[in-house]
Amino acid sequence: MDQGQALASFGALSQETRLQIVRMLVVAGPAGMAAGTIAEKLEVSPSNISFHLKELDRAGLISQQREARSIIYSANYHALGELVRFLMEDCCAGHPEICAPAAAVAACCAPSAKG
Repeated sequence: MDQGQALASFGALSQETRLQIVRMLVVAGPAGMAAGTIAEKLEVSPSNISFHLKELDRAGLISQQREARSIIYSANYHALGELVRFLMEDCCAGHPEICAPAAAVAACCAPSAKG
């Protein structure tokens, strides 16, 4: 991930509703959630959710897939992992063992391939 992509990602995450959406989608796992369900859980209008989902999609932090009449959104775990790696790239002045606990936390949270 380059600095420009990191800035776009952080910009998208710097808004409360968008951060809540990403966290909700991370919890939902690879199955994701329909936009209407996201709007209901966050008590936000569908048009407002659509705006925020578009911004997160533009930043590459989420993906979407059409299922019948619904659009299902899911977290882009690869992009989120790249963002964490970007932050820790030059970790601890060449002493990666200092950052090992944070790296282990990030690694443990990848979704399983079992789906």
